[in-house]
Amino acid sequence: MERIGFLGLGTMGAAMAANLARAGYPLTVWNRTPGRAAELRKLGAKEGDHPAEVAAASDVVAICVSDSPDVEAVLFGEHGVAEGIKAGSLVIDCSTISPAVTWQAAQRLARQEVDLVDAPVSGGSEGAQKATLTIFVGGEPAAFERARPILEVLGKTVTHVGPSGSGQAVKAVNQVILAGTYLGVAEGIILAMKSGLDVEQVVEALGGGAAQSWVLANRSGRMIANDYPLGFKTSLHRKDLGIALALAAEVGATLPVAALCAQLETGLVTQGHGDDDMSAVARTIRELSGLEA
Repeated sequence: MERIGFLGLGTMGAAMAANLARAGYPLTVWNRTPGRAAELRKLGAKEGDHPAEVAAASDVVAICVSDSPDVEAVLFGEHGVAEGIKAGSLVIDCSTISPAVTWQAAQRLARQEVDLVDAPVSGGSEGAQKATLTIFVGGEPAAFERARPILEVLGKTVTHVGPSGSGQAVKAVNQVILAGTYLGVAEGIILAMKSGLDVEQVVEALGGGAAQSWVLANRSGRMIANDYPLGFKTSLHRKDLGIALALAAEVGATLPVAALCAQLETGLVTQGHGDDDMSAVARTIRELSGLEA
């Protein structure tokens, strides 16, 4: 069984690392901010002082951090993965970052005879905890086959979607579709409320028709209650939409709904709601509609 290093123990990463430990993988972990590894140590994981140390002790290094600069720092910064990793190792990047940055990182690691697959995930904190994530994987086929059994511990659906950077591009598509779905559900819920309807009954009725979606089933209650406990941070979805909109500009696609959602989420982050679940887009729709925000 391959030794795994896991870098990044935030809401998603800690849960994913715990699932790998429970599956029996020898695990060494690291987080930029200390104090996140206590539960993982109880599961048998060791803790490294920096990414280079973790990489030196591992056959496969998994990364789950917030953004492109964070991945670059973890891989190539001082005491980064590149300083400690051995030829023949594999890097699995589960972060959501720019496809171009992914491709560049893969080229740099290839010079050290190290493969990289980009494997961004969808499913939020619930999916990370329950190991039901959907994972989009870019990279060479042989590297994907090596990563597959590890990723199958973390997710329910694991799909190889093409060469390096393709996983990140598919994740961008995923986040664009979610933007429209969350906004659509929020608008529908607020319209039902303003029309004096029994909103719970409306959601139940819609669940049997073409308007049914995961967002309607799992996030409409939060929009009705105007309470948004964390599933996936609004600030992170805003970051992801920035990646998607940059990709759209590069390839010549026009994304008006994603651009609107990004604008609304920017406002929410500015107002201090960046750590709320992204269903908090309903806050803005409520406010614009004269309901308490």
